[in-house]
Amino acid sequence: MVALTLPDGSVRTFDKPITGAELAADIGPGLAKAALALRIDGEMRDLNMLLDRDMTVAIVTKKDPDALELLRHDAAHVMAEAVQELYPDAQVTFGPATETGFYYDFAREQPFTPADLEKIEARMREIVDRDEPIVREEWDRAEAIAHFTSLGEKYKAEWIESLPADEPIGVYRQGNWKDLCRGPHLPSTGKLGKAFKLTKLAGAYWRGDAKNAMLQRIYGTAWHDEKQLKDYLTMVEEAEKRDHRRLGKELDLFHLQEEAQGAVFWHPKGWTLYRTLQTYIRGRLEKAGYVEVNTPLLMDKVLWEKSGHWEKFRDAMFTSESEDRVLAVKPMNCPGHVQIFNQGIKSYRDLPLRIAEFGCCHRNEPSGALHGLMRVRAFVQDDAHIFCTEAQVKSETKAFIELLQSVYKDLGFTEIRVKFSDRPPVRAGSDETWDRAEAALRDATDAAGLEWTLNPGEGAFYGPKLEFVLRDAIGRDWQCGTLQADFVLPERLGAHYVGEDGAKHTPVMLHRAILGSFERFVGILVENYSGKFPLWLNPLQAVVCTITDEAAPYAKEVAATLQAAGLRVETDLRNEKINYKVRDHSLSKVPVLVVVGKKEAETHTVALRRLGGANQEVLALQEATDRLKSEAAVPGL
Repeated sequence: MVALTLPDGSVRTFDKPITGAELAADIGPGLAKAALALRIDGEMRDLNMLLDRDMTVAIVTKKDPDALELLRHDAAHVMAEAVQELYPDAQVTFGPATETGFYYDFAREQPFTPADLEKIEARMREIVDRDEPIVREEWDRAEAIAHFTSLGEKYKAEWIESLPADEPIGVYRQGNWKDLCRGPHLPSTGKLGKAFKLTKLAGAYWRGDAKNAMLQRIYGTAWHDEKQLKDYLTMVEEAEKRDHRRLGKELDLFHLQEEAQGAVFWHPKGWTLYRTLQTYIRGRLEKAGYVEVNTPLLMDKVLWEKSGHWEKFRDAMFTSESEDRVLAVKPMNCPGHVQIFNQGIKSYRDLPLRIAEFGCCHRNEPSGALHGLMRVRAFVQDDAHIFCTEAQVKSETKAFIELLQSVYKDLGFTEIRVKFSDRPPVRAGSDETWDRAEAALRDATDAAGLEWTLNPGEGAFYGPKLEFVLRDAIGRDWQCGTLQADFVLPERLGAHYVGEDGAKHTPVMLHRAILGSFERFVGILVENYSGKFPLWLNPLQAVVCTITDEAAPYAKEVAATLQAAGLRVETDLRNEKINYKVRDHSLSKVPVLVVVGKKEAETHTVALRRLGGANQEVLALQEATDRLKSEAAVPGL
């Protein structure tokens, strides 16, 4: 007798083991048709798995949040089957699902071309039409190695040899095609549907190691239906238009070049934008009771060894040697902030102590991973650390979350998701310490009224963390803010305060950032606003344009008046028609054009034209100045 408990709490009993597909059919024909997989005791499994004991079972359909990842994993396998049918010389390596689709890496001497992608996509549709059953088999290790070796699949054979001896070797049979995989998978290729598209080609090293062979990666995207696919492709097209690298060049904000990989050359307008953002954050932190510090860029590796960063991040750290000492360029600010905390005796009355720094950090990211402003080697964070008692974690977390939400709103982001990341497999500190840290952060998050989803095993090596994910104007998600509860690092670096009982206690250290990297956040802002920044943030807020040469003296007077009010203004006195100037500055996304001619000079007025607007408004100069000054006021300060 097998008793299966369903999500609604009902129990179905069977006198013999049955498969998940049979369970779905027993519940109803509609569910049998929609069923894609199982969730057994919380874990996704194949639909044809034999249910031979009492357990909790859910039937997964496309309505399930995890169904899309399952679908995309199958799309990767169908693509690999299509590739090997069309190009038998190609070896398959691995092909996972991603946030927006899937990819598969192939070893092949001849490069794939965009034309090949069209052929592969067409063959994928044929494989879907075949509705090939997808069946899991478990093979003997030696048998699996011999099989894939005989097919010339040396990468698969190598991977099997590297697996733990006690790990079962799962092989999925898809028609006549087979692949090494843990699963789970759809019951047949027909369940995949045809809402997929292959999108691009790229290179990738075997196992992500630059010392290994270069493989060819084919990317694709897959969705539940054609509408979702169309919406995604439209979003991708819009994202390409908003690409911060293209707009950065068009708006003359910054550039990057080979001689300084992963570092940014900021142009005057870009640096104005950067400084405006930093000034805003600095003001918000000062109002929230933070003190700003600055710590050394180079510090002895001894400090990084004590903190644990040397062991964890050594490969990503730039180093230098001087007088037989190894110095590391700081990849983060936290150990330096502990050194400041350690100066002098601290009392419980001094806590919480909120230390902020706009410190320049460097991380040796692989060159292939660098991506405009989004992934750099040299960056500045809106970094801060809150030293507090364990009892203060809840109130400090709540205050930080309120500050973060307010900042995001000022910057135009209202949709925020929160992930709670708990202890990773490799970590510092005892399980007891982690229990306390996780409980403190979880309780504080609940007290702040935030809904969160669990991101298991993704905490920092020294503590659990919250990750704040923003949604931009075209629906993309960006992980930006973080809050980490650290019970480990202060103890390692000897931080303590004198408690109310007169004894020494180790403070809790809350690592927190709102924007994260300024470089990356500027990139996000550029793409979110498509270069059309809010007036307060725009590096050039207005241009005074002349209609005729005789209005030039008045244009200079207008510009001086606006600049005296704190506005960032330029003049355009070129001997060009006004329509040409309007079009030119519109392409540069200048938010306000202040147009003056002979009439405006005589009446001491100006004509305001807004970016994207067809009309203009004539105002007295002082009224226009007051209005623009008010509109350009920095929010929250």
